[in-house]
Order: sequence, then structure tokens, then C-alpha cells
Amino acid sequence: MKRIVFTTLLFVCCILGASAQAEIKFDKLTHDFGKFSESSPVVTCTFTFTNTGNKPLVINQAVASCGCTVPEYTKDPIQPGQKGSIKVTYNGTGKFPGHFKKSITVRTNAKVEMTRLYIEGDMEEKK
Repeated sequence: MKRIVFTTLLFVCCILGASAQAEIKFDKLTHDFGKFSESSPVVTCTFTFTNTGNKPLVINQAVASCGCTVPEYTKDPIQPGQKGSIKVTYNGTGKFPGHFKKSITVRTNAKVEMTRLYIEGDMEEKK
């Protein structure tokens, strides 16, 4: 009898523990810088997100698709209902003018563990 009660209690705890999860919701997944000059090749944007889950959200990693793009992100856990941000800087110094599209892969402890963000724009040749 004790074994049945213990097993049932353990099962219920596992189900309740599994339902507690961090969730990440970004305000936007893509940012378009539009047109900017090669004479001012460094542009920055910020992606804002909210932890819509019921456990603290931790960003484990944010990696850009190339070295010209650098993401900076909140290292501290984001509590449920709170906001965080990822600042992304694109440096077009030494790059050919024209259209670009880069991705930033964000890995978290959320229900959906990986999210991909995108930046794009048109760097115009300086005159």
C-alpha cells in the first residue's frame, strides 16, 4: 500500500515539475536597418523578449552567423513576466557595399530551446 501511494505521489510530482517551464517570446524576429552609408558602417539594434513561462529563463548562448555581427545578451536569469534584451551590432567595415542578411541563433532553457533572429540592410557605397 505504501509503495502504491509513494509511486502515485512521485508520478504526480513529475508531471507537475515537467509543466513548469520557461518560455521566450520576442517582440520581433527580424530587424531591417534599411539603407546606411559605407562611411558609417556600424549599426545596432535591440531585440526585446519576455519570459512568458513560469520558471526563470536563461539564455545559454547567442551566436551570429559571421564575425561582422556581434550579439550581447542578458546573462542573468529572466524571471517569469520580466523582459530581457539582445543587442546586435553589425560592422560593415571592409565589407562590400550592398544587401546583407545575417542570423543570430539564440539557445535558451525555454520550452522552444532555439530561436533564430535576423538582421538585414543595404550598405551603400560612400560617395
